[in-house]
Amino acid sequence: MKISIINGPNLNLLGKREPEIYGSLTFEEYFEDIKKKFPSIEFTYYQSNIEGELIDKIQEFGFSYDGIILNAGAYTHTSVGIGDAVKGITTPVVEVHISNTFSRESFRHQSYISGNAKGVVLGFGLKSYDLAIQSFL
Repeated sequence: MKISIINGPNLNLLGKREPEIYGSLTFEEYFEDIKKKFPSIEFTYYQSNIEGELIDKIQEFGFSYDGIILNAGAYTHTSVGIGDAVKGITTPVVEVHISNTFSRESFRHQSYISGNAKGVVLGFGLKSYDLAIQSFL
Protein backbone atom coordinates (compact mmCIF):
# COMPACT_ATOMS: atom_id res chain seq x y z
CA MET A 1 0.00 0.00 0.00
CA LYS A 2 1.27 3.45 -0.96
CA ILE A 3 0.16 6.54 0.97
CA SER A 4 1.35 10.06 0.41
CA ILE A 5 1.22 12.70 3.13
CA ILE A 6 1.06 16.22 1.75
CA ASN A 7 1.38 19.17 4.11
CA GLY A 8 0.79 22.79 3.24
CA PRO A 9 1.99 26.16 4.45
CA ASN A 10 3.74 26.63 7.77
CA LEU A 11 3.67 22.94 8.64
CA ASN A 12 7.42 22.97 8.15
CA LEU A 13 7.44 24.94 11.43
CA LEU A 14 5.90 22.17 13.53
CA GLY A 15 7.78 21.87 16.80
CA LYS A 16 8.54 25.60 16.76
CA ARG A 17 5.30 27.34 15.82
CA GLU A 18 2.63 27.72 18.51
CA PRO A 19 3.51 24.54 20.42
CA GLU A 20 0.43 25.01 22.61
CA ILE A 21 -1.67 24.31 19.50
CA TYR A 22 0.61 22.14 17.35
CA GLY A 23 2.88 20.40 19.88
CA SER A 24 6.65 20.28 20.18
CA LEU A 25 7.45 17.46 17.75
CA THR A 26 8.65 18.27 14.24
CA PHE A 27 6.81 16.57 11.40
CA GLU A 28 10.02 14.87 10.31
CA GLU A 29 10.34 13.27 13.78
CA TYR A 30 6.70 12.22 13.68
CA PHE A 31 7.08 10.87 10.12
CA GLU A 32 9.86 8.53 11.30
CA ASP A 33 7.51 7.28 14.04
CA ILE A 34 4.65 6.48 11.68
CA LYS A 35 6.96 4.64 9.26
CA LYS A 36 7.91 2.37 12.19
CA LYS A 37 4.32 2.09 13.39
CA PHE A 38 2.99 1.12 9.93
CA PRO A 39 5.87 -0.85 8.34
CA SER A 40 3.69 -2.44 5.66
CA ILE A 41 2.90 0.96 4.13
CA GLU A 42 5.15 2.73 1.67
CA PHE A 43 4.97 6.42 2.62
CA THR A 44 6.02 9.51 0.78
CA TYR A 45 6.01 12.92 2.41
CA TYR A 46 5.88 16.31 0.77
CA GLN A 47 5.54 19.79 2.26
CA SER A 48 5.33 23.14 0.51
CA ASN A 49 4.31 26.67 1.35
CA ILE A 50 3.35 27.23 -2.30
CA GLU A 51 -0.20 26.51 -3.46
CA GLY A 52 0.67 25.49 -7.04
CA GLU A 53 3.31 23.03 -5.86
CA LEU A 54 0.72 21.35 -3.62
CA ILE A 55 -1.66 21.07 -6.57
CA ASP A 56 1.13 19.56 -8.68
CA LYS A 57 1.80 16.88 -6.02
CA ILE A 58 -1.89 16.07 -5.61
CA GLN A 59 -2.11 15.54 -9.37
CA GLU A 60 1.15 13.57 -9.47
CA PHE A 61 0.06 11.13 -6.74
CA GLY A 62 -3.64 11.27 -7.54
CA PHE A 63 -3.80 8.32 -9.92
CA SER A 64 -1.07 6.02 -8.65
CA TYR A 65 -1.31 5.93 -4.85
CA ASP A 66 -3.74 4.08 -2.60
CA GLY A 67 -4.37 7.17 -0.52
CA ILE A 68 -3.40 10.76 0.11
CA ILE A 69 -3.46 12.41 3.52
CA LEU A 70 -3.71 16.14 2.95
CA ASN A 71 -3.22 18.88 5.50
CA ALA A 72 -3.45 21.95 3.30
CA GLY A 73 -3.03 24.26 6.28
CA ALA A 74 -4.46 27.72 5.68
CA TYR A 75 -5.06 26.88 2.00
CA THR A 76 -7.89 24.63 3.21
CA HIS A 77 -9.96 27.75 3.79
CA THR A 78 -8.94 29.72 0.70
CA SER A 79 -7.93 27.50 -2.21
CA VAL A 80 -10.55 26.55 -4.74
CA GLY A 81 -7.64 25.21 -6.82
CA ILE A 82 -6.62 22.64 -4.20
CA GLY A 83 -10.26 21.63 -3.77
CA ASP A 84 -10.57 21.17 -7.53
CA ALA A 85 -7.34 19.12 -7.62
CA VAL A 86 -8.75 16.75 -4.99
CA LYS A 87 -12.00 16.50 -6.95
CA GLY A 88 -10.12 15.75 -10.18
CA ILE A 89 -8.17 12.68 -9.03
CA THR A 90 -9.16 9.07 -8.40
CA THR A 91 -6.99 8.41 -5.32
CA PRO A 92 -9.01 8.88 -2.13
CA VAL A 93 -7.96 11.84 0.02
CA VAL A 94 -8.38 12.24 3.77
CA GLU A 95 -8.24 15.84 4.93
CA VAL A 96 -6.34 16.23 8.19
CA HIS A 97 -5.89 19.06 10.66
CA ILE A 98 -3.84 18.95 13.83
CA SER A 99 -6.09 21.40 15.67
CA ASN A 100 -9.87 21.48 15.85
CA THR A 101 -10.47 24.16 13.24
CA PHE A 102 -14.02 24.63 14.51
CA SER A 103 -12.75 25.80 17.90
CA ARG A 104 -10.63 28.50 16.26
CA GLU A 105 -11.33 31.62 14.21
CA SER A 106 -14.52 31.55 12.14
CA PHE A 107 -12.67 31.75 8.80
CA ARG A 108 -11.16 28.32 9.61
CA HIS A 109 -14.65 26.74 9.62
CA GLN A 110 -14.77 26.75 5.78
CA SER A 111 -13.02 24.02 3.78
CA TYR A 112 -12.72 23.82 0.01
CA ILE A 113 -11.42 20.25 0.39
CA SER A 114 -13.92 18.46 2.66
CA GLY A 115 -16.67 18.05 0.07
CA ASN A 116 -14.34 16.09 -2.20
CA ALA A 117 -12.49 14.11 0.48
CA LYS A 118 -13.09 10.55 1.62
CA GLY A 119 -13.17 11.91 5.17
CA VAL A 120 -11.91 14.56 7.55
CA VAL A 121 -9.93 14.06 10.78
CA LEU A 122 -9.20 17.04 12.97
CA GLY A 123 -8.38 18.04 16.50
CA PHE A 124 -6.30 15.07 17.67
CA GLY A 125 -2.88 16.63 17.26
CA LEU A 126 -0.46 14.61 15.18
CA LYS A 127 -2.56 11.52 16.02
CA SER A 128 -4.98 12.86 13.39
CA TYR A 129 -2.55 11.47 10.80
CA ASP A 130 -2.60 8.05 12.51
CA LEU A 131 -6.40 8.00 12.29
CA ALA A 132 -6.27 8.95 8.62
CA ILE A 133 -3.77 6.16 7.92
CA GLN A 134 -6.03 3.67 9.69
CA SER A 135 -8.95 4.72 7.49
CA PHE A 136 -7.01 3.33 4.50
CA LEU A 137 -6.28 -0.05 6.17
